[in-house]
Amino acid sequence: MKILIIEDDIFLAQTIKRALFAYSFNVDTAHDGKSGSYIARINRYDLILLDLILPDKSGVSVCREIRSEGIKCPILIVSSQSEVPDKVTMLNAGADDYITKPFNMEELVARVNALIRRPYEILDNVMTLNDLTIDTNTQTVTKSGENVYLTRREYMLLNCFARHEGRILTRGKILEEVWERDASPMTNTIETHVRNLRKKIETDDKRIIYTVNGRGYRMSVK
Repeated sequence: MKILIIEDDIFLAQTIKRALFAYSFNVDTAHDGKSGSYIARINRYDLILLDLILPDKSGVSVCREIRSEGIKCPILIVSSQSEVPDKVTMLNAGADDYITKPFNMEELVARVNALIRRPYEILDNVMTLNDLTIDTNTQTVTKSGENVYLTRREYMLLNCFARHEGRILTRGKILEEVWERDASPMTNTIETHVRNLRKKIETDDKRIIYTVNGRGYRMSVK
């Protein structure tokens, strides 16, 4: 799952990013309204955290621009302003929820999870692929009923493959969904993670992640 934080307080943005990363979210950040709006409109995100007061362009304007592009992902407003008119304005501009600063980080994460579960794009909390089960609520993976230990990045990679099961994922698409926008992984980073993931979820006679020469990877359980 990929989230964009548009927040001019760099310390707060990094604090939220670390909290969400602990729950296996892939997080990008922007620190002004103009760049935040641009990044939100050229990339795909599962949720956007948007501050109300931003340099260059207000949160209201950013929200309206995002919605004008037909982007339907949930938008959660994070702001120090708690007056009802401000909330109404943002909700009318297309926001889905509003949380007031200062806030409890656990509440923020709970609201993020609740918004992502809404059926703008229905995703099951539990995905079953043959004998492999992925529970996105508990972030646990089992194979034939036995727990499989995955690193955070391996779990994010498996989740990405499972959500796009049957489709070819290019290296660029995998980098976009599993790594941060400004990350610069080494050339063989994806291959290394795929290889380690295969060792944990596959057997010699049962492959589910296939290499598509010159194009990328595809998960198939058929």
